[in-house]
Formats: sequence, structure tokens, C-alpha cells
Amino acid sequence: MAIEFSKLADVHAHVFDTVIDVRSPAEFAEDHLPGAISLPVLDNEERARVGTIYVQESPFLARKLGAALVFRNAANHIEHHLSHHEGGWRPLVYCWRGGQRSGSFSWMLQQIGWRAQTVSGGYRSYRRLVKRYLYDDPLLHRLIALDGYTGTAKTELLAHLHARGVQLLDLEGLANHRGSLLGAQPGGQPSQKGFESALAGALSQLDPARPVVVEAESSKVGERILPPSLWSALCSAPRIVLQASIEARTDYLVRAYNDILSDTEPLRARLEPLRFFRGHAVVDGWNALIDAQDKSGLTRALMQQHYDPAYDKSRKGRGATVLSHLSLASLSPADLDQAAARIEALLDQL
Repeated sequence: MAIEFSKLADVHAHVFDTVIDVRSPAEFAEDHLPGAISLPVLDNEERARVGTIYVQESPFLARKLGAALVFRNAANHIEHHLSHHEGGWRPLVYCWRGGQRSGSFSWMLQQIGWRAQTVSGGYRSYRRLVKRYLYDDPLLHRLIALDGYTGTAKTELLAHLHARGVQLLDLEGLANHRGSLLGAQPGGQPSQKGFESALAGALSQLDPARPVVVEAESSKVGERILPPSLWSALCSAPRIVLQASIEARTDYLVRAYNDILSDTEPLRARLEPLRFFRGHAVVDGWNALIDAQDKSGLTRALMQQHYDPAYDKSRKGRGATVLSHLSLASLSPADLDQAAARIEALLDQL
């Protein structure tokens, strides 16, 4: 029997013990249902081989080879990955479109006595729900944007707000990127589909009756694009603007970006494309500071010559309401916790 999910919340509220993705590892890596584990019944090479035979030789030959590979791989999973489950185990199995791969694997599990079911329409039906939630349906949440120049510790402040129980959406965390030219994180970014799945999942868990604090971003976080409804809501969201001296911001960024600032050759490569926007003399000056190992000087120069002008340009002409300006004497944990307390009090009044 196939389970049909009519809305995204149903996917997150399922009652199955385990969600099993039997698609190829490449398909799983691009995106998958929340909490799914990968047990492919065809690996990347096998899937490509079967597909080639289907197109170039014969659908019958492709199905015959595919069946042999699917049952062989499924038997291996049952013997090595699933053997510890008891008789009452309830797995939910899906493939690309709810077809032969998930049907064959769930049939084998059912013959053992496990209460396996499949997803009607497979991953494609889930993807349609995500797309509808992010692109077609109106955003139900009231966003409050945490704004301010680069280096005002907005991301760290989100952590302090989270500790106080404030409802928030961490776009940079979901995108695995610090949201700037030098913001790459270890492990790289998820695919666009993976980012959207994580984003839809995070939003669906939030209470629409309470405001949601989100860091003010551009339309992209690294290479991941914000869906139009979210981007529009973020542009018009009321602002809480953080302010700090350039000295405090410099000290904070040198600590926060020490890994990037210490890796000089990749750092030069990331700055090189800015010659087109900031000119050769400016970028040459940055390289001289890199040569001198002057992390503070480079950080200050980047803010004054690139980040702050880019921020001013992006905010020019936006008519969003400013709820509060918060001036921070420093960006120490104690000061950020005080700022979080003030924001929490402000939100309670909305």
C-alpha cells in the first residue's frame, strides 16, 4: 500500500520508524525526504548502465538486468543493514516516482513480516510539496530582520536568541555558508533542492502566530537562492539594526574568520574577482596587507572599501520599518546576551 502525502506537514508528522531512500547515492545526495537513510538498490554506475541498455538496446533487457541488481543489492541491505530490526518494524520506502525500485524493495521487506509501505509518487511527490510550500503558497510567518553592517555578530546573536526561546530562522546555517564573499564553510553547500527542503522543513515547524527573527541577507546565501516569497518578505520585514564601532567589528571578524584570513592563497583567489568592482589599486592594497600578514588591517580595509559600501547600496531605497537601533559597545558574549534580552523584550511587545 502506498502512502499519499497531501501537504508538507504530513511528511514531517509521519509515524514510520524509518524512512528509506532506495534511489542511487547521487540522487540521495542532491536531496531526500527529511530524516531518510540511503539504502540504494542501484548504485550510480548500475543505474546509468540500466538506463543506457533501456535506451540503446531493449527495455526488456534493461528490466531483466535491473531486477537482478535490485534484488541482489536489497538482499545485501537486509542481511547487513536491517537485520537488527524486530518484527514490528515499520519502514517507509521511496524511490524517484514510487515505481519499481521502492515497490520491489518494500515487497521483500513485507515478505519477511515487516510492515513496509511506499510513498505514492516517490520523491517527485515530496518535491512538489516543497515547491508548492515555498513558491506557490503565501508565506504565513511574520519576519523580523536582524540587520547591520558586516561584523556586527548577527549570526552569533541568533544563537543567543535561540537560547532564550526566541523563534528564528537561520538561513546561513541551512545554507552552510556565512553569507559573504569569504563565507564558505567546510563541507560545501547543499544543492538548491537540498537547501529548499531544509528551508521548508524549518519554516513548517515554526508557529505562524509568533514573529520569526531572521538575519537580513541578500537574495542568495553563497550560491543558494532564496525562494521569491521568502525574499520578498525579508525585503519588507521590519528591521532591528545592530551598530558597533569599526574597531569592535574588526576584532570580531578577525576572530570569526581567522580560518579564512590564515589561508592566504585561497583568500587571494576569492578577492581577485573584485578587481572588476573595486579597481586594481584597491585589490592590490588588500594583497599587500595579506603579504604583511596584517589580518586586522585587511579586515578593516575590506569593510571600508567593499562590505560597507555594498551594504549601503543594497539598503538604499528600501522603505522597511526600523523597530530599533541597538548600539553595542563591544561584541563580547555578555554584550550579545544583553542585546538578545532587549530584542526578546521588544518582540514580546509586537
